[in-house]
Formats: sequence, C-alpha cells, structure tokens
Amino acid sequence: MKYFPVFCLLWGLLLAACRDGQAPAPSSDGGVYAASPAEPIVPVFVERPLTASDIVLTKDFLYDQYTLEDVYPYRDTVRSFKWEIIRNCLAYIENMQRDSVRWVVLQNYRNLNREAPLVRKYVRNVYRRVADTLGVERYQSVPLYLPSDTLVPERYGRDGTIAYLHGTEGSFCRVHPATFVDEWLVPARYLKPLADSTVFHHVVFVDRRDQNIATLERVAEGRWKIRSMNPATTGRHAPPYAQETPLGMFLVQQKKERMIFLKDGSTATGGYAPYASRFTNGAYIHGVPVNVPATAMIEYSWSLGTTPRSHMCVRNATSHSKFIFDWAPLEQSLVVVIE
Repeated sequence: MKYFPVFCLLWGLLLAACRDGQAPAPSSDGGVYAASPAEPIVPVFVERPLTASDIVLTKDFLYDQYTLEDVYPYRDTVRSFKWEIIRNCLAYIENMQRDSVRWVVLQNYRNLNREAPLVRKYVRNVYRRVADTLGVERYQSVPLYLPSDTLVPERYGRDGTIAYLHGTEGSFCRVHPATFVDEWLVPARYLKPLADSTVFHHVVFVDRRDQNIATLERVAEGRWKIRSMNPATTGRHAPPYAQETPLGMFLVQQKKERMIFLKDGSTATGGYAPYASRFTNGAYIHGVPVNVPATAMIEYSWSLGTTPRSHMCVRNATSHSKFIFDWAPLEQSLVVVIE
C-alpha cells in the first residue's frame, strides 16, 4: 500500500482498456475502434478515465473549527495537506465507479466470521502475531485464495477492504479488491454485499506522516468540496498493544456514539472514545478518549496533530469526530490512509 497514490493513477488507466484485453486503436474523433477479425470495424467511444488534473477541489467547509492551512508550521519544519496525492486518489475513486458493479466489503471484525486459515507462507511479527509476508495479520483478516488453489490461502485481506464481486465458484466468491491488481477467491462468509445503490461520494483522508485529516464530498463529476481540514493523531508502532493505522482504502462499516475500550493487557474497562466510526479491524475515527473514572466528554487535546499516539485509531477533536459521525453515510463512505 506504500505506492497507493501512484497505483490510483495506474488503475484509472487500466479501467479504460477493452474488456477483452485487446488494445484499442485511436480514432480521429477521440474515440476508439473495436472489432473482431470476422466483423467490420465499428467505432465505439470509450470514456477517458479521469486523472488528477481533472479533479477540482473547492473549500466549502461544513466544519470550521481548528482548521489548518494548506501548509502550516510544525516545530522546526512544515506540514501540509497533500492535495496532489488526494487528487490522484479521488480520480481513482471516480473511475472505479463508472461501470455498474456489485460491491462487497471484506469483513472479519474480531474474527466474528471465523479465524482465517494459515496462509502458505507466514511469519510472526514483533507483536508475536501471525501475518502474511506482506505484513497483514491473520487476526481480523480475510483469507484470499488463488483461483488455482482453494486449499491453502495465499495471503490475507484487511477487514474493511471493498471489492468488486465477479461471481461464485462453488463455496467461494470471485472478487477483485479495489486496490489490488488481481482477482481472488474468498469464502462467502467473509463478504458482506453492499446495497445496489451504493456510491462513494464521501471520503476521509488521513495523513499518517503529517498527522492531519481532511473530509471531501463529491458534488459533480471531477468536482469535490473540502468540508474540513483538521489535526489528528494516528496509531503508533509500540508493541505489544499499540499499532500503526494501516495504509490503504477502507469502508466506514460501523458507528458507535461511545466506543468502550479496555485497559492494556486487561479485561477491565479503560474508558470510552466518543463518536467512533470504524473502518478497518479495531481502527476507528473518534474523539478525544475519556479514561475512567472520568465520564464527561473532552473536546480537544494538545496532542492532536503532533505525533502518533493512538493504538490504531485516528483521534480528532470530539466535535470533529461528531461531524464525521453525522456527515459520512454508513457503508457508503471511504477512509483513505496515506503518508
């Protein structure tokens, strides 16, 4: 996922290819010609995929507290909102929705759909957990099988990943995760179909490196309004409990007005996080945590926008997390984590 912004553009170009895999020949009117050897040439126009240069961003805030500038100072350096990367990703998100597809989401929160089988090659990471060779942990993940081998999974797919559903093969579903190159077979229990009317017009961008968060809303083709620009705090790499917020694109799958969390290494309640929107595994976008025995919500923390401090979640000002909670439609909104 490190090269996700570059892949956004490449995938947009792939969407313009012919369905039969043949390269189209350009026509004088800007379309393409498609033909089989036994048929006369018939002009067929294939819509050009959007690129970053087609994406127009306009600031039209629906939430205007703690707003950051496009570029702003931090300690002895500067931080910024990476608008070019964001434009690339938005072009990709628009392109992937141009065809009529059946969307599913990979789901296995807390292994509720059964612990994924061991992959062919696995390691134990620094958290002493089983992971595939790409670093995706077995816990809360979905097994991905090669079409040529349904006995042992090849790798894991993260909970919250959206995919195109291309059909069924016995007890497996053939899917193409939106940010993957290849198709995979997945047992049906790990997939949740999304509504036929699903569109992704609400996107939250989280920047792990610069510790900020932006919300954007599509208002027309290639046109997106920036609804908020705020400081945030992402997950930190601190075994055995705290983990980095994973890079990638995920679906907002669940919302809790109060997400209860436990004390590290204990079954005792540690407190709650207000207005929590879950997007992958146990990662939520939420407000400032309230530790027991306190009960009143906390609006802001000095640590927002500084360095990673969370267990995997993305902390916000509590009023901003409430804005996202209310603004982002469930199972129709995306969270894109970049750096």
